[in-house]
Amino acid sequence: MEELLSSRDEAQLRVEQIHAFKSEQLALQNAGVFKTNNEDSQTIDNYHQKLLSQLANTFDIDISTHSKQLTLGMKFASFFGALAMALSIFFLFYQFWGLMDTPLQVTSLISAPIILFILTMYLARDDKNSYFSKISALVTFASFVLNLSMLGQIFNISASPNAFIVWAAFGFVLAYACNARLLVFFAIVCLSSFIAMKTGTYSGMYWISFGERPENFFIPGLIVFFIPQLFSHKQFSGFSNLYRVMAMLLTFIPILILANWGVISYLSLDRDLIEGGYQTLGFGLSAAAIWLGIKHKFNEVVNTGNVFFVLFLYTKLFDWWWEWMPKYIFFFLIGLVAILALVVFKRLRLSQLNNKES
Repeated sequence: MEELLSSRDEAQLRVEQIHAFKSEQLALQNAGVFKTNNEDSQTIDNYHQKLLSQLANTFDIDISTHSKQLTLGMKFASFFGALAMALSIFFLFYQFWGLMDTPLQVTSLISAPIILFILTMYLARDDKNSYFSKISALVTFASFVLNLSMLGQIFNISASPNAFIVWAAFGFVLAYACNARLLVFFAIVCLSSFIAMKTGTYSGMYWISFGERPENFFIPGLIVFFIPQLFSHKQFSGFSNLYRVMAMLLTFIPILILANWGVISYLSLDRDLIEGGYQTLGFGLSAAAIWLGIKHKFNEVVNTGNVFFVLFLYTKLFDWWWEWMPKYIFFFLIGLVAILALVVFKRLRLSQLNNKES
């Protein structure tokens, strides 16, 4: 019936369109703008009911407000269930770890992730088991990270940043197999950490100290931002949004840190010059992010850009006024700046609406 729909996001949007159509139709009928006869209304209602039922069975989506509330509860339940199961495995290993000999320890560490991975792939075959597959995937990932670390301890293998790229690869495999955004988050964290560690080692620092130079995260931020641009994520709900938000966090947080503590930068320049340069860069990039988000209708990019633009603005105002200005005047001026920003955003919104109407 709806052959062009190929993803859960498109199906959910179609459901929202149906509900919006029904609400608008009812409003127009109450206003006396137009009326439909009972036969036409019944035909439309039957079509919509049949379509909603088909979409719900095919894509396992929410077709009512009540089902949305239940879905939200299921998401929380699956998250806490996965967390509890991961902790259970962790304490299970440590409870009986000392009673096992080395061959049994190694066998347990290797077999546990494999068994859990097979279970996850089995559950991921059916969309109706999506919440169970996501729980299994999160537990599998936690088990893999834990077990790889413990194998390194058993064989006295030196700690290395290479473990993070292995964890990232495994996390991405599970995330795409189960359509699990939380696993994408963990995989991005591992991938970004690996790249930042390698960048730090190339500059001469020990890899564990990679966080001492915030610029190490600029390269992973750039890479993560372009992943959804290079590869289509139409079949994976919310993945593209998460990639863009994580890329902006990996970029803007280091800039915000360097804008206030320029002494930890790689640049061998005056501290005030470094901080001023990063403050200017922060303002420019956050404004560019807002513009890019509006142009391409990336709401998450617009919102993140707005948050960091305000943060850069308020930290700059703090540097200018906090030490010498009375506190009541300082917060009064902050309030005026907020009102000014509200007026500017309102004018931009009105101009955008006028452009659409014209």
